[in-house]
Amino acid sequence: MGSGRTRTGAESPRHPCQDCGACCAKWRVEFYWREAEGRDSDHPVPQGMFEELNDRLRGMKGTTDKHRPRCAALAGRIGESVACRIYESRPTPCRAFEASYEDGIRRPRCDEARIAHGLRPLRPEDWIVHRLPAFETPLELAEASRLD
Repeated sequence: MGSGRTRTGAESPRHPCQDCGACCAKWRVEFYWREAEGRDSDHPVPQGMFEELNDRLRGMKGTTDKHRPRCAALAGRIGESVACRIYESRPTPCRAFEASYEDGIRRPRCDEARIAHGLRPLRPEDWIVHRLPAFETPLELAEASRLD
């Protein structure tokens, strides 16, 4: 559930965010339109994953649903096992979102999203198994987990 442990309490080498996904199903994700343009971005948000909000903003599909937001790029089951289908091309708000205590600081928006989905907020000890080595992406973490 994002704690470095599975629902049964067994150790999990996964990054806590890979067992959560609550932030992807809580907040509206808006970004500047050029983030989805190949000529303007090194990692453009893929076509079909966003909708036009106005002449300057785009929103991730699914997150603009006021009552049941869930990003169209989110795969899996919240609180169990999730992944972003467009992780390398995710928009700025997703890149900027920070999980509680990943860097030693509590992040209220992370806590709020987790609580809204029935998950307990992350604690500092949830990150102990993830301190060393530092992985750049969930893919690197997954590959390293297969080596164990």
